Amino acid sequence: MSLAEVLDGPPDIAVHTLGGDVTRNELAASADRLSKVLTEIGLTTGQVVAAMLPNDSVTIAALFGTWRAGGVYTPLNPRAPDAELVTQLETLRPVAVITTPALAQRFAASGLPVVAGSELEWSVTSTSAPPAGRRSYDADVALLQFTSGTTGPPKPVPLRHATVLDLIDRLLDKLRGAKSATAEKRTPMPNLVPLSLSLWAGIYQVLFAFRAGAGVVLMERFSPTDFAALVKRHQLRSTVLPPAALTMVLHDDSVTDLSPLRIVRSITAPLSPVQAARFRHKFGVLVLNSYGQTELGGEVVGWSAADAREWGETKLGSVGRPLPGIDVTIRNDEVMVRTPTTAARKIDPAFLDRLTDDGWFHTGDLGWFDDDGFLWLDGRVSEMINRGGLKVFPGAVEDVLVAADGVREAAVVGIPDERLGEVPWAFVVRSDPSLTETALVSWCRERLTPYRVPARIVFVDQLPRNDVGKVVKRELAALAQ
Repeated sequence: MSLAEVLDGPPDIAVHTLGGDVTRNELAASADRLSKVLTEIGLTTGQVVAAMLPNDSVTIAALFGTWRAGGVYTPLNPRAPDAELVTQLETLRPVAVITTPALAQRFAASGLPVVAGSELEWSVTSTSAPPAGRRSYDADVALLQFTSGTTGPPKPVPLRHATVLDLIDRLLDKLRGAKSATAEKRTPMPNLVPLSLSLWAGIYQVLFAFRAGAGVVLMERFSPTDFAALVKRHQLRSTVLPPAALTMVLHDDSVTDLSPLRIVRSITAPLSPVQAARFRHKFGVLVLNSYGQTELGGEVVGWSAADAREWGETKLGSVGRPLPGIDVTIRNDEVMVRTPTTAARKIDPAFLDRLTDDGWFHTGDLGWFDDDGFLWLDGRVSEMINRGGLKVFPGAVEDVLVAADGVREAAVVGIPDERLGEVPWAFVVRSDPSLTETALVSWCRERLTPYRVPARIVFVDQLPRNDVGKVVKRELAALAQ
């Protein structure tokens, strides 16, 4: 099955935006028109189509239109500088670019056909023939997503139709659990998407909603007040938020009520259990973490409704338990995952060095399982600090720091040290400007073994983050130098 079929469904409302609502029939008609345009340009199965588009229904139509023409969709970030854009196009070698009339000039020198989309209609603004030597993939590749670049230069990761559908269906089965027949007949709530559709995490949330038979609510850009208003307008009982957005909502004094919201699923990056507890205390909303990687195709560890009822209050901060049919283990403190795709070794050649002969994928994440089978994360393997032969896991130290009064956010990184090799430094965003380094070090000494106490605490106005909200720790390490 192709992801293009996920759009099929009843002709009800599919996309809610501030500018109006769009039905599935309208989306499908627009996707079909784009598919015809791309075919006329010369797109063949497996060739790449690049897209730079806003958070709007036209972007979703572009996604499905590309798939209906047999193409491989690749989102480009409108905030990317021109030099990065040139590099990405050289890497992708697409057949065409889909964008808006306002952004079309950014591709004028690319020598590529440019298709402009507006109000679900399409027009070819550049009629150049696709250059020779276009990149091509097999028919099961649906999308290329550039990695976040937290550990090296961004590179495109192929995601397969079959892999993504398989993981979405496993997650839906886990979330639904043993629901009653009455609950199954209830019209699903729309899925609020607080992420850019230039990111796989945002696209995944759209596909997840459509596969569940629900619509989506798109935000042009995230703001806590808009989020609260949309929750109330659409009477949302559950939604997703990346940690950075959740922290913004938590610390916005103008947001005091999120009813009828009951559950938030934290996505894209680990969330401190302290922040989860504070969100629960302020809004009465339970926050559940989840875990996945772009290289694996989506979420592989999460919470079921039954788990949330039984364990939600006592295991705040855990990312849950593996989805049905997904194997997860810990080797040398690293999280290892085996999915049907990795077991069959159907992974991009660029990541084969992270795959064992028997199909286990090195995630590069530090973690551990508790006695009830819940997975907890402690940061990246590359970020583990070796302080004179003793292991310091940044996540454990960050949780202690964030629990202190006056701390809003914290990140811990290893800094070179002549005597010990490296030592932990903490970078802290304060909510109370009177908080001192001395007071915070004393707090840590009361709660951490001595070698885990940060050697330095540096107060910063904000933590550097990438587009999905992950802290870019190499920038903090550079700041320390």
